Amino acid sequence: MARPIIPGLSTEQQTQLYEQLRRYNEGRDSYKVSGAYLIVFPYAGKSRCSLWFYSPEVEKNPILFVDDLLESVTESLRRASALCFHSVRKLFIVEYNEKRMATHGDDLIGFGKYRGHYLYEVLKIDPAYVNWIASKYTPRIPKQVRFTQMARAYMSAYVDFSRQKPTRGASQYLGKKGERLKDLSLRITHIRLEDDPYRTCTAGGSAVFYVSQVLYAEDRTGNRVILSLPALYPSLMSGKLSAMERAFRVGEIIRIASARISQAFTYKGIKYTRLNYVKLQT
Repeated sequence: MARPIIPGLSTEQQTQLYEQLRRYNEGRDSYKVSGAYLIVFPYAGKSRCSLWFYSPEVEKNPILFVDDLLESVTESLRRASALCFHSVRKLFIVEYNEKRMATHGDDLIGFGKYRGHYLYEVLKIDPAYVNWIASKYTPRIPKQVRFTQMARAYMSAYVDFSRQKPTRGASQYLGKKGERLKDLSLRITHIRLEDDPYRTCTAGGSAVFYVSQVLYAEDRTGNRVILSLPALYPSLMSGKLSAMERAFRVGEIIRIASARISQAFTYKGIKYTRLNYVKLQT
């Protein structure tokens, strides 16, 4: 699939962003088989990027609007990759194509309590109703056949977005203590800040702190991982990152070039793998 030029980003920034997207898509299914999610640039009437779903199961125009994202393409990619992290479907960045993305109102509900609303709107508030259309509604005319196909596509996307929390106890160890790991993609689920007691010191009569970010994360199959990233810059406040420090966020996808397993343990029935000597991919 072609790589459109991303407005507002330098050539180097675009190269880095598309490389991140390439790594994200590694191991995922072909879009011709399973479909794909699309981040669409802002277009006439839309000031923000948007998320769309391409489904090969939908006749005619198979690209369906899902939701609005953010104005920044980079931040939109961050949000979408976190939302779709557990999906087997790939994620692409594309420009808006009115001819291919117009639904012609075929996704408008014409009956029942949600009459006059679109399927993507109802999916947010009552997915069970969309599921009823997808599995129980009987089409009477050709246009309604496409309507039910769209409902099934939306439910398929909803299942993807719901795969955020693995079943309790389903996590497995990534290996044994001392083993080295390479090329990991992890989604951050929780962040804890803690002072490094060995680096806390006094400079110019004032205490300075090096605040580590302890990241709790999971891979695509739900395996739990813990890693600590030491601070590069000092902070004047305990438990607070320096303004110069790279602050990670819950839901963000991080990519690890290499790391070593320092510990494998079980807590409250869930298996965790703790990593050290972590080298992040840039």
